[in-house]
Amino acid sequence: MTRRLDWKAAVWAGLIAGAVFLILEMAMVAFIQGMSPWGPPRMMAAMAMGEGVLPPPPDSGAMPTFDVGVMMVAMMVHFVLSIVMGFIFAIAHTLLNMSLATSIVAGTIFGLAIYYIDFYIFTAVFPWFAMARGMVSIVGHAVFGLVLGWAYHALARPRFGAGEAVAG
Repeated sequence: MTRRLDWKAAVWAGLIAGAVFLILEMAMVAFIQGMSPWGPPRMMAAMAMGEGVLPPPPDSGAMPTFDVGVMMVAMMVHFVLSIVMGFIFAIAHTLLNMSLATSIVAGTIFGLAIYYIDFYIFTAVFPWFAMARGMVSIVGHAVFGLVLGWAYHALARPRFGAGEAVAG
């Protein structure tokens, strides 16, 4: 059974993976690093709002706080990018006709590639990303990709060829 490119599944997979990433990233920052969970959303919002919304430097003693406007912009930036990543992955998934296992492995590798691009290439445009390099971000991006691969594979509708029937 092959699958056709399913744009709706790509959107949902991006949103699901983006939500899991955001929750995991904020939790790991808080519980593993002992920092404010509002730091990652502020870094996302700064892509659109500028450096003025960035969290204070760790050595300042100040902790980032919750701000509704910053959070709304962060969610828009984050989820739009998550959907774009869903589209990119969906194209690869369809072209390669991935199995579930392959989709999960490829998704994880895709998430790690996104980490590398975000934290080593995009730092030319968004230099504050460099401060978030490390295991928390690596794990968050790997899990994003894993969930993206699983969710897209689970949600994409199969394409039936000649002689195949739809069960049910």
